[in-house]
Amino acid sequence: MTFSIPELNDKNKLKLIFYDSANLINEKHWEAINNNQNIYLSLNYLKALESALKHDIPFRYIQFYNDKDEPVAIAIAQMVRFVDKGSKYSEQLCILSSHLKTKILNSLDIKVLVCGNVFACGENGFMYNDKISHEEAYDNLNIALYRLRKSEKINGQTSMVLLKEFWPSNFQYSDHIKQNKYREFMIDVNMILKIHPSWKTIDDYLNSMTAKFRTKAKGVFKKSAQITIKEFDLIDVLKYKDRIEELYLLVLEKSDFSVGALNGEAFYNLKKNLTDKFIIKGYFFKDELVGFSSAFISNGNIDANYIGIDYNYNYDYAVYQKMLYDFVALAINKNVTELRLGRTAEEIKSCLGAEPTNMKLYIKLRNTVSNKLIKPIIESISPSEFELRKPFKADFS
Repeated sequence: MTFSIPELNDKNKLKLIFYDSANLINEKHWEAINNNQNIYLSLNYLKALESALKHDIPFRYIQFYNDKDEPVAIAIAQMVRFVDKGSKYSEQLCILSSHLKTKILNSLDIKVLVCGNVFACGENGFMYNDKISHEEAYDNLNIALYRLRKSEKINGQTSMVLLKEFWPSNFQYSDHIKQNKYREFMIDVNMILKIHPSWKTIDDYLNSMTAKFRTKAKGVFKKSAQITIKEFDLIDVLKYKDRIEELYLLVLEKSDFSVGALNGEAFYNLKKNLTDKFIIKGYFFKDELVGFSSAFISNGNIDANYIGIDYNYNYDYAVYQKMLYDFVALAINKNVTELRLGRTAEEIKSCLGAEPTNMKLYIKLRNTVSNKLIKPIIESISPSEFELRKPFKADFS
């Protein structure tokens, strides 16, 4: 439903409309802001996710209007609760490092209002146009999230509002939110491979590497030779959706904490709604599906996202590493400018040529007591250390 929240007497505030379903959003006004820039803010994506997960995670959507009733901004949020590993659904929320997990999550019941996408790394929660200033945009986002949090009555030992997660090019703008008592912190880096214009095939890419790393790649190809790969269409996703969910959860079992997960229906909905913008591939040993990979194509980039692996096959057949090289081949074939490989396994991803990019989050605690408790912990969080590999030839640029 569309719902209203009592107004605050805030200066320069915009008109806000809140929704608890993507099906109720004014689509014309929403897409006027997104304009196909971010697949994670597209209504096709949001409807697919909500349809599959609405019973597990409350989704909220906000549209912002100026005094001329023109759309000027959009935002999405989810209400999530950090729980222990015994929960039915689990997903490594790509926002907090293991430092936070070990210091907080084992001892506190934390409920969080997340402005962003808990299932995708990146700046996927807030967007605005040039009809408002950066300062006005973030001041009104603060107002919207405050009102939303109050209306949802998020209770618990520690509750917070979290904005995730911003690219370095926007730090100069997003930092304005700190004037509204948000704290910033850095998290593990996002590993990104720039696709060189000279790479027309995977062989071009391999030939730009030093002999050591080219040999390493060929070793992966040799070990995975018995694995057959099929790009799934909608019928395939429907056929294997239970196995996809099973493999996905095997990976999530290795995550540090829980907040909710995708299910087989979500993968089916994403393929149905996004068609060729959502690529999902099956990895088979003989006739058994032992892994899958998925990626989103958005605005000249490929975002390598959800994977699933039967670890009984991973070591002998290099399933995960083969997936990584296949992501590179996909990026080259789709002629995009960069491949975003996300967090975790940073050293392995750097062997492919991916470089680390710092990301920033902002957090606001519910009360003074929470701030005193969390402040030293947030200040102690920093990206994980790893050895950055340099696989390309010295003269390659």
